[in-house]
Amino acid sequence: MTPEDIKQFVVDLYAASGAGDWDKVATMLTDDFFVSEADTLPMKGVYRGKNALRELFTTVMGMMDVAGLEIVETCAGKDHAVTILSFQFADPSLAPAELCELFRFRDGKVCEIKPYYYDPAPIVAACAAKAAAVANA
Repeated sequence: MTPEDIKQFVVDLYAASGAGDWDKVATMLTDDFFVSEADTLPMKGVYRGKNALRELFTTVMGMMDVAGLEIVETCAGKDHAVTILSFQFADPSLAPAELCELFRFRDGKVCEIKPYYYDPAPIVAACAAKAAAVANA
């Protein structure tokens, strides 16, 4: 894959995930795919297999009210890409969460995603806000 192919693949993967097209997402991942969320986050852990992104997406969306996801930029090399993202939350008083996601590719598919948060506080705050809203409902 060329760096341009990789960039387009990442865009397509985000689009398929956002649309809930989990069958398509599964075809874009290796059998041994995994995504690792840091221990400082409410969704911490390693999610494995072709359904890992679906499991993580369901977990995250159940923990916080994400109103939008902006892909700021993707940089790519021969077998990896890094995408800068910004999460916007439904509660306008919450600061956006900014992060980078590292994608590793093998044989034309993604084999690993590793998110990096400079500051996990916006994610933690968004989860706390949703938990409080649910408790008060």
